[in-house]
Parts: sequence; structure tokens; C-alpha cells
Amino acid sequence: MSTRTSAPTRREQILKEAARLFAERGFHGVGVDEIGAAVGISGPGLYRHFPGKDAMLAELLVGISERLLSGGRLRVEEASTGPDAVLASLIDGHIDFALDDRPLITLHDRELDRLRDSDRKLVRQLQRQYVELWVAVVRELHPDVAESEARTAVHAVFGLLNSTPHLGANGGGPLGRAATESLLRRLAHGAFAALGPLGAR
Repeated sequence: MSTRTSAPTRREQILKEAARLFAERGFHGVGVDEIGAAVGISGPGLYRHFPGKDAMLAELLVGISERLLSGGRLRVEEASTGPDAVLASLIDGHIDFALDDRPLITLHDRELDRLRDSDRKLVRQLQRQYVELWVAVVRELHPDVAESEARTAVHAVFGLLNSTPHLGANGGGPLGRAATESLLRRLAHGAFAALGPLGAR
């Protein structure tokens, strides 16, 4: 399942370039004119799409949280062969995000506190729901594991997968996209498998 279904709109192009520039230079290191130049329009022309940089940042961080949650729910609904398949699908979806949307990971880490309170709370609420989606699947696979341990494992796997901004400029890091994707998948599955009986570790 892909989270991308059609060519990006002008608004989406603006957001993509804003995310890239904010991640590279910091929120306050980027002007509206630079974002406009990156998409071929004047800086003031951006105001036809967004009231300002704060609105862009909010839409980026709220938007990716909404997209991860809705995509995760869809994967849970579409998988029909048990929790193993559901977890595999969730992992694949998050790997796609981690490799395709690395600037958003950097933005979240650096700029979340710049959001107004209502937007920041919404991001946190969406993230909690996304985590709980994973926790439910992990506990189906490992019913003897305490909820708190399953939740910690989910956060740990997110930390692993969301390390992609540190891989370098190339989309897949020094290994290339396909090899990096395969390695992340094996590492994530291995981390969850470690929740099983000691004999399986």
C-alpha cells in the first residue's frame, strides 16, 4: 500500500520544499522568499496558499501525524492473514515514511515546540493513537508481554526506523535505498521477535 496516489499539488510542492529547507537550515534560517524560489513562485505568492511559515510548519507536522495514523489504520484493516501480516505491513509503511520523508523526522525533533499549543497537542494525540495501533498488534503476537513492555518496544523500533536522517544525503544512505529498506525491515522484525520466549532470542 502506498501513501502517494497522485502528482503533488502546488500546495504539496510548497510544503515539501519548506520541509527540506527547514530541516537543512532551521525554521528561523529560512525566509518565505527562499521557499517561493524553490517552487518557482514569488515569496508573496506563497501567501495565496499559506498565511505564513508557522502555518506551513503546523501543516507539515500535523499532516504527517495524520497520514501515519490513517495509513496505519488502513493497513490493519486490509491485512487478512493474522497479526504477523499486520505487523509486517505496519513496518513496511513506516520504513517508507522513514526513507521518503526524512526532513519531517528532523523537523519533528527540532521544531515541534514551535507549534502553538493546540497544534502540538494534536500532534501528540495523533502520535499516541498511532503507537497504540502498533501496541495492539504486538500484543496479539505476544500475549504474555505486558502492555508497558510492548509500548516500549514500539517506541524503540520507531527510534530505530526514524534514525534515517543520520544516513547521509543519499535517499537510502551509503547502502542504497533497497539495501537500507531490507536492513531496516530485518532489524525491526528482530526487535519485536526479541519479545518472545527466551529460547527464541
